[in-house]
Amino acid sequence: MILLVDMESFYCSVEKSLQPDLWNKPTVVAGDPERRSGIVLAACPLSKAYGIKTAQSLWEALQKCPHLVVVRPRMQLYIDISLRITKILERFSDRVEPYSIDEIFVDVSGCERLFGSPKEIATKIQDSIRSELHIRARVGIGPTKVLAKMACDQFAKKNFFGICQLDESNIKERLWPLPIGAMFGVGNRMRKHFERIRIQTIGQLANYPLSQIKSKWGINGHVLWLTAHGIDSSPVASDSFHQPKGIGHQMTLPCDYRKFEGEIDVVLLELCENVCRRVRQNQLMGRTVHIGARGADFGIPTGFYRQLTMPGATNETMLVYQYAREVFQRHWDQAPIRVIGLSLSNFQSDEVVQLDLFDQKKEQRKKLGYVIDGIKERYGASAVIRASSLTKSGQALERHGKIGGHFK
Repeated sequence: MILLVDMESFYCSVEKSLQPDLWNKPTVVAGDPERRSGIVLAACPLSKAYGIKTAQSLWEALQKCPHLVVVRPRMQLYIDISLRITKILERFSDRVEPYSIDEIFVDVSGCERLFGSPKEIATKIQDSIRSELHIRARVGIGPTKVLAKMACDQFAKKNFFGICQLDESNIKERLWPLPIGAMFGVGNRMRKHFERIRIQTIGQLANYPLSQIKSKWGINGHVLWLTAHGIDSSPVASDSFHQPKGIGHQMTLPCDYRKFEGEIDVVLLELCENVCRRVRQNQLMGRTVHIGARGADFGIPTGFYRQLTMPGATNETMLVYQYAREVFQRHWDQAPIRVIGLSLSNFQSDEVVQLDLFDQKKEQRKKLGYVIDGIKERYGASAVIRASSLTKSGQALERHGKIGGHFK
């Protein structure tokens, strides 16, 4: 039996636990309103009553609630609290897997004699987190991770007790009548695809012929069909982040970037620097580079997501940048860019290197990368910086000392 433990309005709850005068005030945690990061990262239930939502622009939120209390994010604090919550959950089971900063899976199978039924364990977890950290947790329960997730998102978050259990005995009555867009893994685009073939609910997908779903959407369609039945074979694994399948970074730009030379290419190089450094920290080299970009107008979605497999695995910044630049220029439609991301995958150990008779300085460049990493580790990420990052378009200095682009 698996639990998904989710913290209610996590960032706001942390701030209110440390500032009791905020308890009865509508509060949001938001970034710098002068920049694109001026969006709502978390909204407490009192602010949601005014129609304020996560990811809404701060100025819109203030229009809905002029007396709204805006708190600047403290990301390192939230990470520390998240780790404390993980430690609390480890008292109940040794199978604990963080899903996000405020969502954690716990496999409590075999713990009944120690702590009671899954619902009793969920209540004890809620009580422990509330008494120690003053944060309310909601808990979804299910025999699989996907059912625990949907039990939490669709039911536990909406009932008084903050607990819901889904299993084969009740998914037909509770889960299947929900609209298809409420199912885990179905975004707006996939929802529209399903609705075109008159799949309006989760139950209709579950009862749709699997062969037709697979013929239309292949493996992805098969996975979604299994999800509708609550089938998910992935275990709760505490080491799920120890061996990354991909390492990447995404950046929201402070303004619309319209030119490649001198604007987008500067940020692209910074992303390559960031990602390759993290790959080297894991003693890995990647062979496949992934590039994604999103347009400036959310009303008319534009952008792309493409990948390229390089001739050999590498963690050299400039080599990755060479291929990333090629992919971007090939697929960019020249529309203004707001978000850009890059990642590496298809890893192998950095101890295994393919020798090249025509590139005698390959090993020197590899060692140089690790030397620069050592300097940054000792003196800070801004100790060594590329000249292009000192231009107006560069973001490395401005983002130095932040976590995910937000204040620590």
